[in-house]
Amino acid sequence: MTSAGKRFREALKEESPLQIVGTINAYQALQATRVGFKAIYISGGGVANASYGLPDLGMTMIEDVCIDIRRITSICDTPLIVDADTGWGHAFNVARTVKEFIRAGAAGLHIEDQVAAKRCGHRPNKELVSTEEMCDRIRAAVDAKKDLDPDFYIIARTDAHASEGQQAAIDRALAYAEAGADAIFAEAIHTLKEYKEFTDAVGIPVLANITEFGATPMFTVEELGSVGIDMVLYPLSAFRAMNKAALNVYKELREKGTQEGVLDTMQTRMELYDMLGYHNYEQKMDELFAKGKAK
Repeated sequence: MTSAGKRFREALKEESPLQIVGTINAYQALQATRVGFKAIYISGGGVANASYGLPDLGMTMIEDVCIDIRRITSICDTPLIVDADTGWGHAFNVARTVKEFIRAGAAGLHIEDQVAAKRCGHRPNKELVSTEEMCDRIRAAVDAKKDLDPDFYIIARTDAHASEGQQAAIDRALAYAEAGADAIFAEAIHTLKEYKEFTDAVGIPVLANITEFGATPMFTVEELGSVGIDMVLYPLSAFRAMNKAALNVYKELREKGTQEGVLDTMQTRMELYDMLGYHNYEQKMDELFAKGKAK
C-alpha cells in the first residue's frame, strides 16, 4: 500500500497550489475529503483548543496530538499534515515525534523555529532559537523518517519575519532547505511580493498560511499561485465556523427554550448518515445477525 507520505507527494503533483484544509477531528476529515480536498491538516492550536480546551501555547504533548492523528487516519486515507510545534525537545525528541506521527498514519509535519515556550504564529513577542538549533531539529526529523516512511514530508516553518525581518527569514529558510527540509512554511507574511521573494530564493516548495484574523491577508489561490506558492494552508477555518454556529445554538436554546429557530443552520440527520455511510454499516449488521439466526 502506498505510504501516507507518498500520497501527499502525489497530491502536490496533482494540484498546484495544493489546498490543505484543517480538520480537527475524523468527521471533519470525511467532510473535507467528500468536498474534494486532496490533503488535510491538524493544527496544534486545533488540538489544544478543541480536544483540551487550552490556548495554543505549547501545553499539549506528542501523544495528545497522536490521539487525534489516529482518529483521523483510521477512517480517512486523505494525506494528513500535522503541526509538530517545536518538536517537543532536543534532537531525540524530534526523532521520536517523527516516528510516532508516521506510526499514527500522518503524511508529514511542520516543525518551527520558536523556542519551546512557543506562541501562536500570529501573536507578538515570539522568540526564536538559533538557525543552528533549528537545523539540528530538521536533520533529526529527516534522519528519523528513513526506515518508516522515506516519503514522509518535512516542512520547516520560520517565524522570523515578524521579529527579524524578511531577509533574515529568507536566510533561515535557505539554511533549513540545506539541512534537508522538503518545504518551507513562511509564517505571518504580509504581501505577495514577500511571498515571491521566498519562492524565488529557496529552491524548494513554499507553503502560505492563510489563517483568518491574523497578519496575512486573505490572498486567493490564484494570487498565491502567481507568485510561486506550492501549498496553501487553511488551518482552522471550519473550526471557527463550527464554534460560532454551536454557540449560536446554545444561546438560542437557553434564551428561547427551543432550537426551532436555528434548525436551518443545522445538518440534517440524513445528511449526517450520508456522510458516515450509516446505512452501509446498518446493512452489514443486519447481514451478520441474519447469519447468526440461520445457525
